[in-house]
Amino acid sequence: MTDAKTLAYINMYAILGTLENLCDLSAEARELVKTKKPVSIGFEVKGGPKATLTFKNGRCRMEQGCDKCDVKLPFSSCEKFNGLIDGTVTPIPSKGFTKIGFLLKQFTPLTDLLNKYMRASEEDLADPEFFEISTKLMFYTITVAIAQIGNNDEIGKFSADHIPDGVIKVSIAGGPSVGITVKDHRMITVKKQPEHYRSIMEFGGMKLARDLFDGKVNAVAQIGEGNITMKGMINMLDNMNRILDRVALYLA
Repeated sequence: MTDAKTLAYINMYAILGTLENLCDLSAEARELVKTKKPVSIGFEVKGGPKATLTFKNGRCRMEQGCDKCDVKLPFSSCEKFNGLIDGTVTPIPSKGFTKIGFLLKQFTPLTDLLNKYMRASEEDLADPEFFEISTKLMFYTITVAIAQIGNNDEIGKFSADHIPDGVIKVSIAGGPSVGITVKDHRMITVKKQPEHYRSIMEFGGMKLARDLFDGKVNAVAQIGEGNITMKGMINMLDNMNRILDRVALYLA
């Protein structure tokens, strides 16, 4: 089972937050959101997350809160915000009507491009560059979703309660790396190589990571074969992997 609040946090930080990485990785994405002046879009969810995406020089960054945004999109519930992500809800700005053109002509095509990478066809994945970008975006989305589930989902919180303080490094050999920091059983994913960590889980390569994300191979079997490296405090990794098992329920 899943709940709407946890899904809202995943949609905010793991889905919309991945627009940061999309703009870093894709020249097409950067071209879509080039602006003469910075534009910021705030998403305010009643009873849920609040964050702002700022677009500047073709790049995108997400920050907590939305007090200083140019455009504010309020949502009366987590369910309404989730409807924005699945395409069933069209929000009405409470601020920034003069920026409607950016929302329609630049932001929406950007999210469509993200969806193309996240729900890639076999034909698109045959292109090596597309495959690499798509797999990296999935990696960032999944690792951020782990933290949101550990903080908000009741089953996820039970597992997070058993993780000692410290950093878990999650990486793809020859590819991206993140640090999942745990403090007082709260989790946050920092999308860069951690300097210090107590545990590590590393996938043996981009193809293996992709096959795992797509459910084509069994993780336990890959660990047994040495294609997934797990070192350090095993209780950190065991409980994180229990949370990871729930990611697919929310991102399906």
